[in-house]
Amino acid sequence: MNAITQPEVKRDSRQKISLGMILLKARTFIALIILTIVFSIVAPNFFSTNNLILVAKHVTLYALLGIGMTFVIVSGGIDLSVGSIVGLTGMFAGGLIYEGLVLPMFGVAIYFNIFMVMLLAVLLGVLVGAVNGILISRFKVAPFIVTLGTMYIARGFALLRSGGETFPNLIGEPELGNTGFPVLGAGNFLGIPISIWILIVIGLIAAYIFKKTPLGWHIFAVGGNQRAAELSGVRVNRVKLFVYMFSGFCSALVGLIVSSQLVASHPATGESWEMNAIAAAVLGGTSMAGGIGTIGGTIVGAFVIGVLNDGMVMIGISEFWQMVIKGLVIILAVIVDQFQRNLQSKLALMNKEA
Repeated sequence: MNAITQPEVKRDSRQKISLGMILLKARTFIALIILTIVFSIVAPNFFSTNNLILVAKHVTLYALLGIGMTFVIVSGGIDLSVGSIVGLTGMFAGGLIYEGLVLPMFGVAIYFNIFMVMLLAVLLGVLVGAVNGILISRFKVAPFIVTLGTMYIARGFALLRSGGETFPNLIGEPELGNTGFPVLGAGNFLGIPISIWILIVIGLIAAYIFKKTPLGWHIFAVGGNQRAAELSGVRVNRVKLFVYMFSGFCSALVGLIVSSQLVASHPATGESWEMNAIAAAVLGGTSMAGGIGTIGGTIVGAFVIGVLNDGMVMIGISEFWQMVIKGLVIILAVIVDQFQRNLQSKLALMNKEA
């Protein structure tokens, strides 16, 4: 009979925990593969080229919102206004194309070219984000309260813009010089939809900011321990202002892409999309406690949401059950995240004692 010494027991435990950590860190990617296989079996058309392109277009929207949300959550905040900013900026752009900038006092309407329309819509999204950031950083109001308020305000302005009606047929008119808007949502470059190129560019920029710039390190520092970050000289207010402005920027891009894909703007567009953005970030490993998160993880999390949504629709699961299932997935993701943290703490303690 072989005796197992205490160090051998500890080494074996560490190896098991390390293997568990690897599986936990890869959990989102593993879930994506499993979902893809399952839906490909139960829904024969799921793995077709046309459907995968459709899924990718949906994922682009969730991923862009998720990237902005990741910045906010890693800094220790939350942004509930992203869905309403999508609706507001879409209506703003749609109104400028459909009826121009009306100046009642002069009895005229000014029409802008598409580039200027999109620039103004993006600036509007950044402005709403700046309002969130200022109220949270300068006036010390809780992010949940501020963004809940701006969620209703932005949605209200989106409804007021057209009296609740849709701006249809946003193809513009050549004589007004405002054509070309549908290209953003339906155009391709090198065979890949332009919206996916936008996601690639924004994703790379966001990942670079996160990992390679002092601003990115400061975002992690503020989310990890705000007091320690302040004592270290981090300008916390500026960091918070930036993350909410960036979230508004990403939301405005989504508002433009959706309106372009539909060739129409509706004030209800983006309702509850903040939940998809939060889900993408959390599934991708972003900690709701702040200080932890990756852009790549969020994009994979967005793919899980997109595949789950599309797969459930294709196999005929009702919209109500889809909401239940997505809610359960989010709760499960948070529980697994907490389990991973506990496991990391245990592994660190065992390594310290070794």
